[in-house]
Amino acid sequence: MQPPPSQPSHPAPDHAPPGSKPPVAHAPPPPETPQRQHEPSAVRWRRDLSASVTIFLIAVPLSLGIALATGAPLRSGLIAAAVGGIVAGLLGGAPLQVSGAATGLVVVTAELVQQYGWRATCAITVLAGLTQLALGALRVARAALAVSPAIMHAMLAGIGVTIAIGQLHVVLGDSPNSSALSNLAALPGELAHPQAATLLIGAVTVAVLVAWPRLPGRYGRWARTVPAPLAAIAVATSASAGTTLPRVSLPGWELQALPALPSGPLLGVAAAVLTVTIVASMESLLSAVAVDKLAAERPGPAVHRAGLNRELAGQGTANVVSGLLGGLPIAGGAIRGSANVKAGAASRNSTVLHGVWVVLGAGLAAAALELVPLAALAALVMVVGVQMVSFAHIRHVQRHREFPVYATTLGAVVVFGVLQGVAAGIAVAALTSLRRLTHTRITVTPEPDRHRVLVDGQLTFLAVPRLTRALAQVPPGADTVIELSGSFMDHAAYDALQSWSSGHTARGGWVRLSGRAGQPIAEPAGIHVCRPWTPWHNHHCVRPTGAPPVKGSGRQLLGGVSAFQRHTAALVRPELARLAREGQRPTQLFLTCADSRLVTSMITSSGPGDLFTVRNVGNLMPPPGSDASCDSVAAAVEYAVEVLEVDSITVCGHSGCGAMQALLAASGTAAAPSAPLVAPVAPAIPATSTTGVTAAPAVPTAPRRGVAATRPGAATASSVPAEEPVRAAQRPVPADGPVPARQTGPGGRGGPGGLNGDAEATSLDRWLRHGRPSLARLQRIGRLGRGEVALADRPVSDDVERLALVNVMQQLDHLMAHACVARRVAEGRLQLHGMYFHVAEAQAYVLDRREGTFTAVRPEVLDPV
Repeated sequence: MQPPPSQPSHPAPDHAPPGSKPPVAHAPPPPETPQRQHEPSAVRWRRDLSASVTIFLIAVPLSLGIALATGAPLRSGLIAAAVGGIVAGLLGGAPLQVSGAATGLVVVTAELVQQYGWRATCAITVLAGLTQLALGALRVARAALAVSPAIMHAMLAGIGVTIAIGQLHVVLGDSPNSSALSNLAALPGELAHPQAATLLIGAVTVAVLVAWPRLPGRYGRWARTVPAPLAAIAVATSASAGTTLPRVSLPGWELQALPALPSGPLLGVAAAVLTVTIVASMESLLSAVAVDKLAAERPGPAVHRAGLNRELAGQGTANVVSGLLGGLPIAGGAIRGSANVKAGAASRNSTVLHGVWVVLGAGLAAAALELVPLAALAALVMVVGVQMVSFAHIRHVQRHREFPVYATTLGAVVVFGVLQGVAAGIAVAALTSLRRLTHTRITVTPEPDRHRVLVDGQLTFLAVPRLTRALAQVPPGADTVIELSGSFMDHAAYDALQSWSSGHTARGGWVRLSGRAGQPIAEPAGIHVCRPWTPWHNHHCVRPTGAPPVKGSGRQLLGGVSAFQRHTAALVRPELARLAREGQRPTQLFLTCADSRLVTSMITSSGPGDLFTVRNVGNLMPPPGSDASCDSVAAAVEYAVEVLEVDSITVCGHSGCGAMQALLAASGTAAAPSAPLVAPVAPAIPATSTTGVTAAPAVPTAPRRGVAATRPGAATASSVPAEEPVRAAQRPVPADGPVPARQTGPGGRGGPGGLNGDAEATSLDRWLRHGRPSLARLQRIGRLGRGEVALADRPVSDDVERLALVNVMQQLDHLMAHACVARRVAEGRLQLHGMYFHVAEAQAYVLDRREGTFTAVRPEVLDPV
């Protein structure tokens, strides 16, 4: 099973060409698939080279079109594409993001060129880049994504509307006006008298852009290898041959005059710099998140997750260089980034190479570029502007009741400008949130056998007067059901509700509180009231804090079953009935330890039918042919792979594992952080077997009777009578606590028995022998791991944790020794993942098999859209 994603954040703007899927929310890339984890560097370079050519063919016409739309020199778009590829590609934190002339800044840049001139606009670009560098140094990139997605998508949609209206004038043969309202006012007259030639070329460009991704058949698949923007420009250029339409004019390359500081009020210049910084940063960060998600979803080697603060600093550096060289403001965009991922790019080399091709193409292919009609470029940018208005985003916003925020932001951006539109959107979002918090509707409905009080909204102190007035309508002694549909209740509302309930009950009435689905919120004292997926601690609801567990009665278990039947059964019954009819169809096999502290459904946020789970002591996967008594695990794996056809298998270890402690104790290795590993033991069997899995050396004789390896301060095994091994084995092993005497070698014995010999071996002894390859692997790599195993975020705490990490890697190797697993992996239909869960930290770690590193899965801001 792929572990639950850590990030999110807001989806990037949907700027992709027609026919492509919109970018989706961010999540961390999955671990590499085993079949491609050691991809040769030559193959990676070949993939990067191919992808760089694809995005170069997209970037050139798009950069020229954006420069045309802003009124800047056309070569400024090519400068921005080259600098974005080389500088941002080398320094940015998103390896597969492709930066260039910013689509979202077309309107802003056009206004700056008209108001301040081109050299001053370049100076504003430099200042915006310096501001981005400062923000990256302050590490505020994540905070920037906390703004409501409705505002961000509406801002980009408003920019897209303004772009589309302005470029429609160019397609009709005229020039755009200074504002969107002026363009709208002049549009009827131009539609009545368009220039036929420019309108025809624009129509051809739009038609090719829309139809190209949908070309059917085998020849259509071949044709679609050419990017749609390039095909549209090529067809339009061919169609315009022999006409006198205005075309691209590229002046000779010469040293650009240095940017000049804008002349005007300081406050206006500061607002311009802030606007460029906000829009460029938001567009880059949202696109980086989307490209990261696209890269994570494709098969193949994993790409490092985007470092958003580094990406922000890289974008700032690129803007400084672009402004100094006379280029447009730069931002990452979804068109080039998604094309880069889909073209198979393996690293940032594709982005850098695309910048190099832009430099060479601008110098060597200038004559070909000057054949392109301006109407075709305007039509291309107009289509991009239309695509910035995503109807999928509008539906999501409407579903979350944020359409007023979206509409206000979009309208204000079109009418007043970007910065004013964002400010208006934030104001409306704040008022909407405040209204939701304070607007509470309370109704009292008499029913034949009871009175129903419905509270629709949040219960705060502001709603207490309405609540008390409504409760006063309930007759004394009447049975009452109070339904709370909100998700928040402050202390004042709780106190009012509790006081009324106590008084009503004292006068002979009956009160029940329920939530949205009618499930009870409160129960009489003394019964099991723990809720699934709500905070709880040691079943505090059925015994006082600090009271020891009651053994033998089964009261806790039966109480939990009763609570399930009372609260949960009705909620899950339809889904379980569906699964009973259709049969189980899990997509993931989860192999983990039988430790009671590991609740697999909780740490993976899964439900019925999601996981096919196999649990055993030590999360061990015996290799094939090792022991006939271990066929149960192999049978479960075979059933999951061959019959259920799961897509992934995850091996999950955990901290404080008793099996790992027993293996270390049997080898004479202490669990303390400072205890060195013993010298490698001599192998008792050959180093490798015919299955390709490293075989285990013989484990040395266990420590003498009654002595266990423990951490400093832990209780020693001598405190446990040697004649009571079974009772000692039943004692709990805390996550970071002592190793019971039972674990000096299962059975509590030394000598030839236990893990090291067959005499007096128990079932547990024989089972734990399957962990000896992991112990041997740990002893080979030594304490420091020599790069084979490590935690990315902190040092490995002790040998128990180190062995648990190594054991996950070893069991993945054992899985590959099974023919059904190896075959499905080779076919690309099955992925293997490693995972480690630290119990005390409640922290999951995911294995990167190429690096031998376990990386913590971090909680991220959820995108409500």
